[in-house]
Amino acid sequence: MSGARTDIEAVEAANTALYDAVERGDIEALSRMWLGEESDDPADPEGGEGEHGVRVVHPGWPVLTGRGEVLRSYALIMANTEYVQFFLTDVEISVLGDTALVSCTENILSGGPAEADGSAGPLVGGLVVATNLFRRTEDGEWKLWSHHGSPVLVEQDDEDGDGPGEGEGDLGQGDIEL
Repeated sequence: MSGARTDIEAVEAANTALYDAVERGDIEALSRMWLGEESDDPADPEGGEGEHGVRVVHPGWPVLTGRGEVLRSYALIMANTEYVQFFLTDVEISVLGDTALVSCTENILSGGPAEADGSAGPLVGGLVVATNLFRRTEDGEWKLWSHHGSPVLVEQDDEDGDGPGEGEGDLGQGDIEL
């Protein structure tokens, strides 16, 4: 097996582990995946902060910079999401030296709290295109350097037929899903 193939497989495993940790709500596992955990990491001399620090852009959020801000954002998302599952498609991985770029589509299924009768709460689906940037540390681990997610707007079918201003190609309120 070539080194390039091994790197791609290792990056793919690191990328999958990211989404698995979010699905499980495991902030400790998620924290270990980001650069800057060790302050003496030569791949990240500023410990996840500063000019070379980690960054995240969640859909609809501003850029968050630094390990503390990034991890707080994930903790907030996990605390306010009862259920989330990612189905990744269109995954493409490029490795150049000690940097890897992963682009993918996050097909997200999430849900709110359970109903009063104990049944599952409402489920909502959405699409996000994401770019995850990884750096290889001195010990050979691939750590996240940056995550950027952008929502994909999807036109929904009009079940009642075309109403005024809702012809083909015209999107009315409620016709867009994130």
